[in-house]
Amino acid sequence: MSSRWHCCHEETPKTGAKPDRERAFRLQLLAATFAPHHQLFLMEQQNAVIIPPPASSAAVPPSKEQALKSLAEGGAGDGSIFQQLTSNPFFTAGFGLAGLGAALRIGQQGLRRGGELLKRRMLVDLEITRHDESYPWVLNWMTRQYQKSLSETAETVKPGIMEALIRRFTPGLHHLQIKTASQKTPGGASHTHFSLVPGHGKHILRFKNAFIAVDRQREGKSFDAQGQPFETIKLTTLYAHRHIFEDMFSEAHSLSMQSIEGKTMVYTLRNMQWMPLGDAKRKRPFDSVVLEEGMAEMIRDDVREFLNARTWYLDRGIPYRRGYLLHGPPGTGKTSFVQALAGELDFSIAMLSLSQRGLTDDLLNHLMLNLPPRTFVLLEDADAAFNNRRQRDEDGFSGATVTFSGLLNALDGVASAEERIAFMTTNHIERLDDALIRPGRVDMTLRLGEATLWQMEQMWDRFYAPLDPDGSKKTLFLERVEQYGLINSVSTAALQGLFLYNKDDPDGAVNMVGQLLMAKTPTMEVPKKN
Repeated sequence: MSSRWHCCHEETPKTGAKPDRERAFRLQLLAATFAPHHQLFLMEQQNAVIIPPPASSAAVPPSKEQALKSLAEGGAGDGSIFQQLTSNPFFTAGFGLAGLGAALRIGQQGLRRGGELLKRRMLVDLEITRHDESYPWVLNWMTRQYQKSLSETAETVKPGIMEALIRRFTPGLHHLQIKTASQKTPGGASHTHFSLVPGHGKHILRFKNAFIAVDRQREGKSFDAQGQPFETIKLTTLYAHRHIFEDMFSEAHSLSMQSIEGKTMVYTLRNMQWMPLGDAKRKRPFDSVVLEEGMAEMIRDDVREFLNARTWYLDRGIPYRRGYLLHGPPGTGKTSFVQALAGELDFSIAMLSLSQRGLTDDLLNHLMLNLPPRTFVLLEDADAAFNNRRQRDEDGFSGATVTFSGLLNALDGVASAEERIAFMTTNHIERLDDALIRPGRVDMTLRLGEATLWQMEQMWDRFYAPLDPDGSKKTLFLERVEQYGLINSVSTAALQGLFLYNKDDPDGAVNMVGQLLMAKTPTMEVPKKN
C-alpha cells in the first residue's frame, strides 16, 4: 500500500505532513460528495501532494459527523466552496446579471408606484362621456382654443420673453378632424363653413397659464343608439390648478349659449331619444302669429304665471305641470304659435307626433320623463292616439301604436314627469275623449279658428303698412272680404299666402280677394258627444 502511493507521487517530507494529509482528505471527501463537480476535483488533485494515511486508519472510512465537521472546518481555508465559486468567472457574471435584473425590476416597480402616488397627490382627472350634455361644449371650446392659438402665432406684435418661451414649448394640436356646416344666405345661396375640431388622441392645451392634458378616446366596439362609437374626453391638470375646470366649463357653456342666442332649438324623436332637429332655428317674433284679439297674450301670461308658481304648487302637493289643447281647422297657426311662444320665453321645443311610426306607450312615457330643460313638449295629432282608428298603409304600417291609456299615463300618471309644459294640437277635437281633456291633463282648451276681421286688419298692417300709410287700400280690402263673405271663413294661412304672392303689391292683393273663395272653410256642425 505504501509502495503504491510512493510510486505515483513524490515523497513529502515528514515536516508539516499533517496539514497536507488533511487537505488531501478533504479533497477526497469533496470528490465523493460532489460527484457532478469531478472536473473541479481533478484540477485540485493535480496540484495536490497526497500523503498516505497511517496504516492503522487506512481502511477505516470517515463517519458522517467527521465529514461534516471536516467540511465546516475547511470552509475557512484557502480551498473553500465560496472562494471556488467566486473565483469562477461564469458564476460571478451570471450572479451579477441576475442581481442587476432584480435591481432593475425593483426599481421599475418603485418608480411606477412612486409615479402613481405622485399622480394621485399632484394631478386631478376629469372625465366627460359622449352622452353628457357638456360633451359638445368642451369640443367647441377646444376648437376655439385651437383657433386662438393659431391667431396668436400669426399675430405681428411680438410677445414678451416669458410668453414667447411658453408658446414655443407648448405642444399644439396635431390630431384634428374637419367639421363641415352649410348655411343658406337670405338670397338663397348656400354657404359652406369648415372648421377644425380636435380629433382622437392626446393633446396639450394652455388655459389661464395652466396646462391641461386632453385625451379623447373612442371605443371601437361600443356603439350608442345612433350607431356612433362611445367616446370619452379625459382632462388632466395639476391639483393646484383644479379650479380652472370651473372656469373652463363656464366659458364653454357661454360659448354654447352664444351660438344659439336669438334662436330656438327644436328636438325630435330619433333612435329612441330626443335629438336636435338640425341647427337651432331663428326665433320667431311673437307678434308674427296673429290669433284672435287678446288670445296670444293670455296664453303667454298664463305660462309666465305658471313658471313663477313652482313653490305654490309644491306647497299644496299639486303636480307641477301645465297642459294646453289647441284645436281648430288646419292652417290656423297652432304649431306656429307654439314656436313663437317658445322664442318669446326662451324655451326649446320637443316635437312629437302621436301617429309617428314606432312610438309606443313605454317610449312615450320615457320621452316625457327625459325632456331637455326649459322645453315645451308639442304633441301633434292628439286624436291619433287610439288603436281603433288604425289603418294599414301600402307598406304594411298600421298606424300609431300609442294607446289611449298610454297617453293618459304619460300626461298625469304615477310616473309622469314634473316641471313640464305640454301643448297638444288636433284638427278634430270631437274625436278626443273627455278623460283626455279634463283639468289636470289639459288645463286650458283654446280654439284657433278662421280669420276674424280684427286678424285680417293686423295681418294687412304687418305686410302693407309702409305701402299704405293712409289705410285706404286696407279699407277697400276689408270691404271686398266682407263682400265675398270670407270673414270667419278662411284660414290665416290662406290669407298669408295671398299676401306673400303680392308682398309688394297691395293693389294686387285687393284684386285677388276672390281667389280666397277656393280656400274657404265649409261650415260644418261639430257633433256633440254623449
